[in-house]
Amino acid sequence: MDTGKVSRLTRELLLAIDEDPEREGLHDTPRRVAQSYAFLTSGYRLDPEAIVKSAIFNDDCNHMIIVRDIELYSLCEHHMLPFFGRCHIGYISRGKVIGVSKMARIVDCFARRLQIQERLTRQIARIISEHLQPEGVGVVVEAHHLCMMMRGVEKQNSCMTTSAMLGSFHGSAATRNEFLQLIGRQLTTG
Repeated sequence: MDTGKVSRLTRELLLAIDEDPEREGLHDTPRRVAQSYAFLTSGYRLDPEAIVKSAIFNDDCNHMIIVRDIELYSLCEHHMLPFFGRCHIGYISRGKVIGVSKMARIVDCFARRLQIQERLTRQIARIISEHLQPEGVGVVVEAHHLCMMMRGVEKQNSCMTTSAMLGSFHGSAATRNEFLQLIGRQLTTG
């Protein structure tokens, strides 16, 4: 990312909204915004394939594995405002497991990009499915979107929930329901 350019553009934005980028409180704002966006979009500079491949282990495991309540922070690609919440990931192993911290790193890798929640949920499920080749994968993301809370319809208590169910999590109501019960959620499924 070109932080110098982002800094210059931020200064122009301040001028465009009738602010004075030279006043005391704003003097370093363009640099701080550039550093902030470098972090908030760091997912573009991460390789999700490398993250997953670095921590796959063979294990004689064939049961459900779940990591709940992984915090996530992202930017809505429509307004570039934050959305934040939690992600729950489960899979049924077929002899391969992934290091638990790598699941959080996968979430961060995709969340730290301009996103929509639907795509984020799908990307997390697909990369786990492609590399572990489990019996099934379930991913649920619950998030609050500032683009809906602080502008537009201004609905403060809204929470968006998305899910991606692959393999046995999609095809078996019992497997899907077990996953949802273990993460403490109930989704209406047909």
